[in-house]
Amino acid sequence: ALSEVRSVEYVSRDQALAALESENARLRELLDSTARVGSRALIAEILSVDLVPYRQRFDVNRGLVDGVYVGQALIDAQGVVGQVARVGPLTSEAVLITDADHALPITINRTQLRTIAVGTGDSSLLRLPYLTNNADVEVGDLLVSSGLGGVFPTGYPVGRVSEVRVRPDQSFAEVIATPASALDRDREVLLVWNAADEVPRASEAAKVAEAH
Repeated sequence: ALSEVRSVEYVSRDQALAALESENARLRELLDSTARVGSRALIAEILSVDLVPYRQRFDVNRGLVDGVYVGQALIDAQGVVGQVARVGPLTSEAVLITDADHALPITINRTQLRTIAVGTGDSSLLRLPYLTNNADVEVGDLLVSSGLGGVFPTGYPVGRVSEVRVRPDQSFAEVIATPASALDRDREVLLVWNAADEVPRASEAAKVAEAH
């Protein structure tokens, strides 16, 4: 009986160690992403998720006291995740790039053609509704953030084209993409700061911290 108890203890310890190693690997991947985007970044834990049809949002454990601001970009180790929609003192609400109301300036990496990726309300799908029937786009094309608007880091993965359907009766093709990031599986994300925003946002965060 004692040997059985010890066996259970060993299995439990092994499982706990494996979980810890997995978490450390995820965090290392996230931190490695800061070198790719060349920006100041902060790890945020996802507190709750609201993934219902057309609405794709979640809350994170960072807020005004951390310098978080509305419109701020979020990424994970694989790609662009979304941006901050609302900020409270200690927590914030983020909208995913797949939210039906979200639009993201992107570049087709192979051709450098710029267009817009819009959310579908489905965490596994993006649409590129503004590509004409003769646009140079193929299944498998990598989509990256264009950097236009100054919100998302330039050249960071957004997704890959999964379907291209020419529609002769319409001006635009039907182009579908799969997001690069694990939108429905992330536990942590990175909040990314634009260099131009760091000084004013830092002063705002200091005021909030003093008030609390």
